[in-house]
Amino acid sequence: EVLEAQAMMAEDPALEDEVASRLAAGKTGEFAVHDAFASFRDSLAAMGGYLGERAADLDDVAQRVIARLRGVAAPGVPDPGHPFVLVAKDLAPADTALLDLDKVLALVTTEGGPTSHTAILAREKSIVAVVGVTAASGLADGDAVIVDAAAGIVTTEPTADEVAQAERREADRAAAADAPITPGALADGTAVPLLANLGKPADAAKAVELGAEGVGLFRTEFLFLSSSQAPTVDEQTTAYTELLAAFPGKKVVVRALDAGADKPLAFLNDAHEQNPALGLRGLRALRASEDILREQLTALANADAATDADLWVMAPMVSTVEETEYFVTIAKEYGIKTAGVMVEVPSSALLADKVLAHADFASIGTNDLTQYTLAADRLLGSVASFQDPWHPAVLQLVKATADGGAHNSKPVGICGEAAADPLLAVVLVGLGATTLSMAPTALADVRATLLNHSLDDAKRIAEAALAASDAASARAAAQDAAAHPKEN
Repeated sequence: EVLEAQAMMAEDPALEDEVASRLAAGKTGEFAVHDAFASFRDSLAAMGGYLGERAADLDDVAQRVIARLRGVAAPGVPDPGHPFVLVAKDLAPADTALLDLDKVLALVTTEGGPTSHTAILAREKSIVAVVGVTAASGLADGDAVIVDAAAGIVTTEPTADEVAQAERREADRAAAADAPITPGALADGTAVPLLANLGKPADAAKAVELGAEGVGLFRTEFLFLSSSQAPTVDEQTTAYTELLAAFPGKKVVVRALDAGADKPLAFLNDAHEQNPALGLRGLRALRASEDILREQLTALANADAATDADLWVMAPMVSTVEETEYFVTIAKEYGIKTAGVMVEVPSSALLADKVLAHADFASIGTNDLTQYTLAADRLLGSVASFQDPWHPAVLQLVKATADGGAHNSKPVGICGEAAADPLLAVVLVGLGATTLSMAPTALADVRATLLNHSLDDAKRIAEAALAASDAASARAAAQDAAAHPKEN
């Protein structure tokens, strides 16, 4: 989705017109692209906020187009001729996606947070990465470092003991990747189904190969973002049927269209909003264009009837009990047997007991929940340090939601990036999460880590994290609790 959004910038009709007008005026192709993109970049930068920060993405697209016109290699990461740890301020999405994993041993950036584009793409590609390390700007070429992505730590000039510990961790990680694929479970046998976050039906086969026990989040935006108008019911039915057919007898959780904020759609909401993250997005946007929602539910019901997967459908960005009732009612009207909600804002977490009296399940989107809890735009680099799901305030809301689920005997899963952090996954289970959904590449590490802890261990580790006062101390407390099992 990140790369598609960047590609869509180059397909903007207005931008194409600007390039064409310069060509018609006799300018070279390279100049026309550079000048037109520069004009658009200045406009984006002037907007500030999220759109302002996307100006750098336009620079990257422009440089790649110009390189193509000149017949030279696109700009990218330099190749020193040997394996290395890459340290950068940040990377463009395309640069992250194209990293050669045989040469780039790890990635360290001085900017960004756990839910930044760079961090998400790194996890998707199984790149060892730690982002937001301000002190990394002081590193020099040739410095020895250990990059521990699980702990979020970069160790400079490590001792022999630290190197030995890192080598043991790497051996354990390799063993986890090669271990037989088994259903997710804790050391005491408590089942914790491990599901996959997917963005396209074509991603399903790889998820199954990596041991996904189903789908915990299927993002339907791919069908809508690539078109100037909504896809037809038939087009949607075809895509959803392909997805469900890949998981016979298994749970597949589909999120209704989540548009707005960083995913604007002209045919859904063309109103200019000063702060789209707090505007007409998610279920709010769908209610304002209910025909889009009804067509999507029709297509999902059609696909469900044609396959034997266990389809669950959830509404994005639900903030009130009334919204919950609305979505569950309309979903059932179209034959959706299991209808739930995303918990992404504090209000729905705090009212989880009442929300789950109506919804069949809840899925916690930790990316947005962190954003709205700490009032820090998750796509804005200048506040990336606040965007950390380890923050005790976020963990408290996860627990409140899980408690609401337990009271109503309703399952509560996690489908944000937090579930891909092995130790945080243990904490989330300790807080009451019943399933974990993540990028398929994270499944092996999380599966192996869960097997090291019982449910009692997970609860104890979660309590240690909850007692902390900030994200860093919560992670440290959890690490300490995990390293020192309680004596019987």
